[in-house]
Amino acid sequence: MAFKRNRAINLPAPYLRRIWLEPARITDREAYPFCLPLLRDDFDLSFDRAITIIVGENGTGKSTLLEGIAALAGYDEAGGGKGYMPVDHSWALEKMGGQLSSALRASWLPKITNGWFFRAESFFSVARYLDQMAQQYPLGGPPPDFLSHSHGEGFLRFFEERCQKQGIFIFDEPESALSPARQMEFLKLMRRMENIGHCQIIMATHSPVLMAYPNATLLRLTKHGLEPVTVRETDHYKVLREFCDDPDGFVEAAIEE
Repeated sequence: MAFKRNRAINLPAPYLRRIWLEPARITDREAYPFCLPLLRDDFDLSFDRAITIIVGENGTGKSTLLEGIAALAGYDEAGGGKGYMPVDHSWALEKMGGQLSSALRASWLPKITNGWFFRAESFFSVARYLDQMAQQYPLGGPPPDFLSHSHGEGFLRFFEERCQKQGIFIFDEPESALSPARQMEFLKLMRRMENIGHCQIIMATHSPVLMAYPNATLLRLTKHGLEPVTVRETDHYKVLREFCDDPDGFVEAAIEE
């Protein structure tokens, strides 16, 4: 079923309900990203809540998975929204989201292509482009000028201006640009998005603060695939708790290992 762009749909999130791997679309099982343990077996992921949070160690495939989902939604795997391409796109040529998306199937109810794919590593490219476009094609009022703010302030302002409408929003480690205090502000933004009822969030994070968001589906990505997990069961929480219990001893032990 097709919908006109920007037409509001009177259904609550989630809109992307399921993604799964279609083996017949894979040309080389040994090539990346299909060699990832996540994709070795019959990969199938369902979304039954408006907010899904994925945690796991570096190299497990979290970013690649988010890139693939972003491509399915019609976003550029380097970051941005539908039809948007960052000014400097050369760094994204090594990204694998597009290859992954070509082998994925998706179930939507209904198909939503409004929203944004946020990446900390491409934020400045995105913000610079938007600042330039606002100055070149003013729509009334002062231009956004995201880059005049600190990284964290610019990030939050950027999110605030784009997360108030219906859509699917994908965040790849947003805490990279946020101090602990700013992460608390980001939690409040997530709550506002949830209260709207028309925002689906899919996020990968290393931050126990963000992964503790209430009523979200929390999944841990390991070499065995995705599994439900609680915050207290994650290595991120356990390490942070050990540090908070004894910062000096924790750091000393880590240095001596």
